[in-house]
Amino acid sequence: MTQLATGSDSKPPSKEEQKVDYSLSPGLMQRLASLNVSIAFSSYQSGLLYFLGRDPKGGAHLHQSAMPKPMGLCLDGQGRLTLTGGFQIMRFENVLDANQRVNETFDACYVPRTIHVTGSLDAHDVGIDENGRILFVNTRYNCLATVSSRHSFEPVWRPPFIDALVDEDRCHLNGLAMDGNKPRYVTAVSRSNTIDGWRDRRADGGVVIDIDRNEIVCQGLSMPHSPRIYQDELWILNSGTGELGVIELPEEQGRMGKFKPRTFCPGFLRGLALHGNHAFVGLSKPRYKRFEGLALDQRLKDADSEAWCGIQIIDLTTGTCVDWFRIDGAVSELYDVEIIPGFTCPMAVSPASPEAENLITIERGEVAE
Repeated sequence: MTQLATGSDSKPPSKEEQKVDYSLSPGLMQRLASLNVSIAFSSYQSGLLYFLGRDPKGGAHLHQSAMPKPMGLCLDGQGRLTLTGGFQIMRFENVLDANQRVNETFDACYVPRTIHVTGSLDAHDVGIDENGRILFVNTRYNCLATVSSRHSFEPVWRPPFIDALVDEDRCHLNGLAMDGNKPRYVTAVSRSNTIDGWRDRRADGGVVIDIDRNEIVCQGLSMPHSPRIYQDELWILNSGTGELGVIELPEEQGRMGKFKPRTFCPGFLRGLALHGNHAFVGLSKPRYKRFEGLALDQRLKDADSEAWCGIQIIDLTTGTCVDWFRIDGAVSELYDVEIIPGFTCPMAVSPASPEAENLITIERGEVAE
């Protein structure tokens, strides 16, 4: 088994946190080196934001930072990392110059510089538009929203089947696909227009909605998540069946597209990042009632497999898993995955940690010698 070093800026792990085992494929670090990337992923279950990278000797290093219910992740074109979580939306800045390192190991250090206190909105996916504005899926209020300087949020758009802006998670809006710097598609577990109605439609009520057309362009999905536009295709995770695939979009308005699976992964899928010829897919174990009773259960039985928690790297040409990172034990659910290009071993600082209190940075040249 490949050796893994871990680090954290939060308090020492509890007994529960210690009951976690990590393993990875022998070729994973070499693959990250060849792609010149590292991986960020979130788990609201553990309350941690993770960075998987390579230490100065080329070994695997997993950094963990305590965050309030971390969910959606987005790295924008300015190198800033935005995270939805708990009752806040945080924007992190990498405070290191190219030649700087933390503890002679970390070549990127993401510090929360802007924190929007939104209240508990159950915010899921997040993106950044061309003006640097934060856009996030406000699941509790069934809409796409942005932050407000005065209020909890400002609504931007809501699905055509939702007739009011209400505090009722009706359709479980969750995923956001950005087309460059423009929001283009969202996913929802159903088109329900009654409070909590999505829970009765988990098996086949899932939809993809075109924001520009303001209409559903694909239906019949099972708890879809993480839509992403990549290489002129709309990729999606059909979570309830464990499938990564693409949506063949309709050319004419009013027609429905089709989901075309490309590969099966053994888990409830959430979190998708695409880079080069690879898909980085997040897997969770379907232990809770909202994940059970889906087609995934039978798919796992047919494959004589157990559900995973971790990340699988899928070759887009062959549809096969070429490398993987696995978590066993107390942590069984992930939410989002993001690629960090150009850095070998990133870290983040928790907003409530002593590191956040004591880490002081200043622009070079601002202080007289």
